Amino acid sequence: MAETVMKATRESFGEALCELAETNKDIVVFDADLAAATKTGVFKKAFPDRFFDCGIAEGNMIGVAAGMAAAGKIPVAASFAMFATGRAFEQIRNSVAYPELNVKIAGSHAGISTGEDGATHQCIEDIGIMRAIPNMMVLNPADHWEMKAATKAMLEYRGPVYIRLGRLAIPSFNDPATYHFELGKGITLHEGYDVAVIATGLVVNEALKAVRELEAEGISARLINIHTIKPIDRG
Repeated sequence: MAETVMKATRESFGEALCELAETNKDIVVFDADLAAATKTGVFKKAFPDRFFDCGIAEGNMIGVAAGMAAAGKIPVAASFAMFATGRAFEQIRNSVAYPELNVKIAGSHAGISTGEDGATHQCIEDIGIMRAIPNMMVLNPADHWEMKAATKAMLEYRGPVYIRLGRLAIPSFNDPATYHFELGKGITLHEGYDVAVIATGLVVNEALKAVRELEAEGISARLINIHTIKPIDRG
């Protein structure tokens, strides 16, 4: 088993963007005045000519990203999940999803992991919002290695994608030497026959703890990590 990496998936995302941009000159990044928090700031430092801060104007950011995609670039537009999906819903729906433009939208600080930032910055609705939009793929990676693999797969996939990033540092549980990421395919992390636990994103770590506690009580639990919310694995 590889050494555990304690890192927030938003950090892993920023690292992956920089690594992939080294060989793919079409990757460009947009942010809505939150680059330090979404970790797109590391991309800004490495590729200042390919980074654009659109200010607190998420709808405009998505519209500009759509234009860049129409021109052949691979734009990644990032903000907090609440603002990336809530404020920019119309632009995502009409300017990105309907014409199936190759725009990647990153929603950081997803779920209730924003903690002290307060309820206005927390967002659990983003999954439902993005799932409901036609042609939109929805990803919710669970640890450092999965986020890096998912970011790579997202950028190689042609079409609109929403990827969810977490605020809190969490321990990795995947081994990069053996881990295989496949869009739309869930992963069995723990075999069991009494009950099945299905989890996604940051909650997978909590589910792992629960499965081990159940095992200690003599209950065999199967744990499935669903990193792709849409399309959902029906296998």
